[in-house]
Amino acid sequence: MRLLLADDHGLVLETLSAFLTSQGEFEVATCESLDVALHKMANDIVYDLVLLDYSMPGMNGLEGLARALDTSFGRPVGIMSGTADKSVAQAAIDAGAIGFLPKTIAAKSLVNAVRFMAMGETYVPLDFLNAEDDGPSGPLAKQLSERELQVLKGLCRGLSNKEIARELDLQEVTIKLHVKNLSRKLEAKNRTHAAMIAKEAAIV
Repeated sequence: MRLLLADDHGLVLETLSAFLTSQGEFEVATCESLDVALHKMANDIVYDLVLLDYSMPGMNGLEGLARALDTSFGRPVGIMSGTADKSVAQAAIDAGAIGFLPKTIAAKSLVNAVRFMAMGETYVPLDFLNAEDDGPSGPLAKQLSERELQVLKGLCRGLSNKEIARELDLQEVTIKLHVKNLSRKLEAKNRTHAAMIAKEAAIV
């Protein structure tokens, strides 16, 4: 079974590739951007399944999925993400993705999911779809916009402005503005302090 994994986080890509290859039934090719993935899909062998990271360069949300589906010769294309929520997962399925894999998925479930999708079966983990939305609560959270909360989550994960901008498909200067507003609203001295306040207040 031939797989193509595309993810700009080298460690994630290496880990997934090594694990799937070790199963003995998968031949895994990898790349780190949508453009390279599209080139491989158009010029390499036909892959049984292509898995694209939702936030990697070139994706622009589900626009990248549409481009990949146009290049896949009718073969299944799935999305994987460490940050997207179930609304994104549902939107991806509605747009033609064969499945959605959160990067927190257990190893055994990953193998089964890849098999399912390669056979043309739609896959999204039920526990992911059925999970309650853990919306932020409390007086501090109510001061923040949805976009500010997304940026704050990035700060709490230790991401740089550039990385947050890429994930949210925004300009880096826009993220800087959001960080400034967050620091003001949370009365934080800097981005690290803002993340600490958010965690202590259980905002994210």
